[in-house]
Amino acid sequence: MRCRKSILVALALAFTASLAMVSTTAPAASAETPRCDAKPLQTALKALKEVGASGISVTVKSPRCGVWNGGVGLADLKTGRKAVGNEHSRIASDTKTWTATVVLQLVGEGRIKLDDTVDHYLPGLIRTKFYDGRKITIRQLLQHTSGLPDYLDAPYWNDLDARRWDHVEPLQTVEQALTLPPPDDRTPAGFSYSNTNYNLAGLIVTAVTGHDIGTEIEQRIIEPLGLRETYWPGDRTTLPKPDLRGYAERNGALRDRTEWNTSGADASGALVSTGADATTFWTALMTGKLLAPDELAEMKKTVPDGSSNDRYGLGVERYERVPGFVTWGHSGHMESGHKFRNAVTDDGQRAVTLLIGSETFDSDRVDAIIGDLIRDLR
Repeated sequence: MRCRKSILVALALAFTASLAMVSTTAPAASAETPRCDAKPLQTALKALKEVGASGISVTVKSPRCGVWNGGVGLADLKTGRKAVGNEHSRIASDTKTWTATVVLQLVGEGRIKLDDTVDHYLPGLIRTKFYDGRKITIRQLLQHTSGLPDYLDAPYWNDLDARRWDHVEPLQTVEQALTLPPPDDRTPAGFSYSNTNYNLAGLIVTAVTGHDIGTEIEQRIIEPLGLRETYWPGDRTTLPKPDLRGYAERNGALRDRTEWNTSGADASGALVSTGADATTFWTALMTGKLLAPDELAEMKKTVPDGSSNDRYGLGVERYERVPGFVTWGHSGHMESGHKFRNAVTDDGQRAVTLLIGSETFDSDRVDAIIGDLIRDLR
């Protein structure tokens, strides 16, 4: 569910001209919204029309703006419904940050130790020629330095559309991964992104608490923060209304792939949310409302992830898209065609969240737009 580098395909460009005509404003979320017509926001919205995405739900938070919601393009290509900023979407691998938050809360409660091994909590589960749970720590799972391969590389997932409606247990995904050779893209720091790590972390949460990771996220994060538009989908294949439709390229055309059973994504990518709710979560995280100082500091200990100036902590990505200006977030990609991009400042005062309904768009350009916007917000 990680967002891998996408390229702007010719097909996506066909929508750009129509997107330029779409309204990029939405009803005010706060009394300060008129100030959000300032140049940085308008410049960003104009630029987002040109990235080749069918529709983008936009949430911006700053001291001057409060929380502003808007949209670029169409939330539904079939009906022509515009994106206005209140759409529900799969947030994919941004779920990893929520999972890591639960694990670190349990660390703070003394129920999990970061440097304990997987085998301590799940005895005997990982014992193969290549992998040994007695040598893999919880910290390594959360930081993607475990050396475990991504279960999505297993033959079972070769035809994603064929698995679109399947119910898959998280334990199955781990078992699939254990049949694979070690990843060949590990950085010198040992980093190799693997969704298997987080499904394992979810299983450890269940072993410790007796509840699945979805229940723990609901009780520890969603309910306390009052996130009424965020939920754990289980086997539900549809999104609540209003939804951001997800589009993926199939046989040279964009196809609606919104309906999808994401049970296999589990702790690595199953959550459904809105831009406003995701922004509330990230603001609460950065301002210490979800983690004690020691655990938040552990979360922000990073290693290079092999991509330019970005680094990876415990379920968080550290960005330096503008030299010298650090923000945090976590990107996401779901097979249903949904993608997630965000950034929040270290003090939680400024944030940008994008829910994107296209598998194909100019991802590098989007990252640059987010970097410029959050830097210039006041």
